[in-house]
Amino acid sequence: MDGRWLLLIHQIPPRPAYLRVKIARRLARTGAVALKNTVYVLPRTDQAHEDFQWVLREVVQGGGEAAICEARFVEGVRDRDLEDQFNRVRNADYQAIAREARRKSTRSRLRKRMADVVALDYFGAPGRAAAEQALAEKPQAGGPGSGRLRPDDFRRRTWVTREGVGIDRMASAWLIRRFLDPAARFKFVPARGYRPLPRELRFDMFEAEFTHEGDRCTFEVLLERMGLDDPGLRPLAEMVHDIDLKDSRFKREETRGLEALVTGIRAAHASDLGRLSRAFPMFDDLYGHFHKGRKT
Repeated sequence: MDGRWLLLIHQIPPRPAYLRVKIARRLARTGAVALKNTVYVLPRTDQAHEDFQWVLREVVQGGGEAAICEARFVEGVRDRDLEDQFNRVRNADYQAIAREARRKSTRSRLRKRMADVVALDYFGAPGRAAAEQALAEKPQAGGPGSGRLRPDDFRRRTWVTREGVGIDRMASAWLIRRFLDPAARFKFVPARGYRPLPRELRFDMFEAEFTHEGDRCTFEVLLERMGLDDPGLRPLAEMVHDIDLKDSRFKREETRGLEALVTGIRAAHASDLGRLSRAFPMFDDLYGHFHKGRKT
């Protein structure tokens, strides 16, 4: 019996560092989901085969190894489980489109984005209807669905994120504690499968209320959605972006120093709370430097 699925199995060398990010973005554009860290899945179609061939070529050209195979799962993974995984990813895309549609007056870019997501919606994710409805409605002028949320609505919450915090989660947690809620509590959970409890908000993790959107890291998304226009925060956002996304968009001279400090914090502290306790004063000092109007 022919396999229902196509698998891309690949191994990427540690250098150059940008290759891993490039391949991850390429795979995201195909709509593939991760079965394991190095195994990605698509429904078996001619287009999927071609998409995986292009990714394979880039991996090999970058010094890595890759293979494509047809698969039919017998035990351990059910077809329905994979379909649900595809739908969760597409639902997150539809939710992001709906949020933007409710706060933006121009729709041409969102309709193009919607068409791109629909093209990758292999199993009819239920979130599509809500996104289409939001695109059809008139944008709201204010309220919780508008572009800027009210920070007061996010006080006395527990903020949940993935274990093993790095630059984006350190900076985002600092931003939450410093500008949204001085009494904010943080909780660290496995990357997948967590269901939030009442009064919990997730950030920088799968299906989170606040996470990467487009080419913006979580720190940048929080700044925009909370309406935090403090000029002292913009240089921090640029550094966090370049370290987290590794695309060298802003090229600030201070970025390499911040990256070295974060690497040191992660090496010296195994616990996530320990890392935050060291990172918060560091970000306080950096913010103080930029907020006082020094050359940025």
